[in-house]
Amino acid sequence: MKKTFGVLAHVDSGKTTFSENLLYHMGIVRFPGRVDAGTTLLDTDEVEKARGITIYAGQSQFEYQGDTYCLLDTPGHVDFSPETERAVTVLDYAIVLIDASKGVAAHTITLFRLLERYRVPVFFFLNKMDLETADEVRVMEELREKLTKDAFLVGEEDGETLGEGKGRLSEELVEFAAERDDDLAERYLNGEEIDASELSGVLTRLIEGRRAFLCFRGSAAKDQGIQEFFRAFHCLTRTNYQENGSFTGRVYKIRHDGKGQRVTFLKVLRGTLSAREELFSRKGTAGKVNEIRIYSGEKSQSSETVSAGLLCGVTGLSDVSCGSLLESDGSGADEEEKKLSFRMIPAFQAKVVSEETDSHKLLKVLKILEEEEPQLAAEHREDGSILVSVMGNIELEVLKQVLEERFGIQAEFSRPQVLYKETIGKPVMGFGHYEPLRHYAEVHLRLEPAPRGSGITFDSECHVDTLGENYQNLVKTHVFERVHKGILTGSPLTDVRIVLTSGRAHLKHTEGGDFRQAVYRAIRQGLEKANNILLEPYCSLEIAAEEEYAGKIMADIQKRSGSFEPPERLGKTVRIRGAGPACEFMDYGMELAALTRGGGSVSMVTEGYRPCHNSDEVIKERAYDKGADKENPSSSVFCSHGAGFVVNWDKVEEYIHLPREVIREKPDGES
Repeated sequence: MKKTFGVLAHVDSGKTTFSENLLYHMGIVRFPGRVDAGTTLLDTDEVEKARGITIYAGQSQFEYQGDTYCLLDTPGHVDFSPETERAVTVLDYAIVLIDASKGVAAHTITLFRLLERYRVPVFFFLNKMDLETADEVRVMEELREKLTKDAFLVGEEDGETLGEGKGRLSEELVEFAAERDDDLAERYLNGEEIDASELSGVLTRLIEGRRAFLCFRGSAAKDQGIQEFFRAFHCLTRTNYQENGSFTGRVYKIRHDGKGQRVTFLKVLRGTLSAREELFSRKGTAGKVNEIRIYSGEKSQSSETVSAGLLCGVTGLSDVSCGSLLESDGSGADEEEKKLSFRMIPAFQAKVVSEETDSHKLLKVLKILEEEEPQLAAEHREDGSILVSVMGNIELEVLKQVLEERFGIQAEFSRPQVLYKETIGKPVMGFGHYEPLRHYAEVHLRLEPAPRGSGITFDSECHVDTLGENYQNLVKTHVFERVHKGILTGSPLTDVRIVLTSGRAHLKHTEGGDFRQAVYRAIRQGLEKANNILLEPYCSLEIAAEEEYAGKIMADIQKRSGSFEPPERLGKTVRIRGAGPACEFMDYGMELAALTRGGGSVSMVTEGYRPCHNSDEVIKERAYDKGADKENPSSSVFCSHGAGFVVNWDKVEEYIHLPREVIREKPDGES
């Protein structure tokens, strides 16, 4: 069998040390690397070594008792959680480390919810049990209260028995499994003897279905309990990948090697991938695979083929991004790919300034980094400034270091600001016409509100007899080739379905860029008439604290324009779930720690965008002058007597050449 597993944890929980010791026992390294010494196999980047933290998901492959394992060591800091999420999308199993001396950290809750979203089975490893402050009883209580009631701490004898697959298991473990499996429960109640092999099969099914979460303990720093744990892990995990059939794979990482060559990392989900094979994505041809590499840290070995269940890096692909589904026959990718939408999204934006590097070169470099970290979303504004989207200040510090060490660029960043977006509340028609002398294009677009998180989508209702297919494809290209701005604050437009209803080209005078101008102007003209809505990032909240603080916490949430569900009582603590504007809660962790004397925890995950809670205040503060934005005109250009003239947006419909569609309001109550 081929199994991909990830090691996840809150920062400083010993995750990389655990991974290094495991690779040592598997014969991949001669000695376990040390994070503080910068000698680990998996943290290969110079910035990682200098900071002593994992920033990029490192990987290695090894064999164990006939099975092939791919290990992914993921970042533990919240600022790099998008990288962790991309790795999670290709995991078969996850090992979550918990610092037994500190308990369940807030970010551990976030990671567990992320694994829950992608339905990844989880094992827990209580680390740092060698410390005097380690308290497994307290940690297990927290784990059951904050994460899952289906957690069970496996004793040393049970762990050895599970690893060997024979012998007798404790009554507690048998009872735990019987409570979650009807067939086993019946046999257990009838007093039948249940051997380790049979119980292992039941536990494997329960773990696979996320109905059981087994916990083991040890010390990564002292190399205690890791071998025993992995023997049990090996016996309690399984996969069933199909090597027959056409190739399907998922992209989870993009990097550039020491020679600047782009490497696309993917997991083979089905079939076999061969070198020199042509691949397809939702966008069309993704490119031909030049080389297949099997990575272990920064080193790699070339391979002619790679089969289902394995991870690899390939060169030769260009038009793909993280999350893309790739196929060898180009069928079925569209429907499947729409299902993958990342949850870990930046809520903040910062301006990049470099006195020694011109903006064009700086933007080009940032676009290279954006391939590796899609959430960066580097944006060049008409005033010459460059903005990047980030999770927090630590990411900015790392980005500054990466720019200097990899590209020799010294840059500074402004204080991160909230990343707002804009959308519309009702359908509206937008008309764009571009006809200076010897140019011609007219486009009619219907802009419709779309579900939150859907971004910009495009459809066409225009008959090819009205506008040829080649021009319709041009319209689609121009819809997606740039970030369209809203008119309230100049923030990116999102969650809008753009429908081409009509258009016209000229047999002689239509040039390549004419439809670009018509599309841009049509979208902007529609927004001028629309019910525009300012959106802000919201985060989901999960707060755990002693019951005496519940009232104050709920008051804090309301004060910050948030909402919450009724508190859940979990033993000595309460759990409060809710949501609120990200800008209001970005520093709440420190305030909660002060309130609860370090006993409370808050897990926050940006969950998407909602209408801004203080839109009037933000619009006034941003003071965006839509009329002065020359890069985004809402006017159109018409021609008369051999000369072009500009028509303001509110008069465009009086001049357009094609019949205009009218959107009629439906009576109240009519759907």
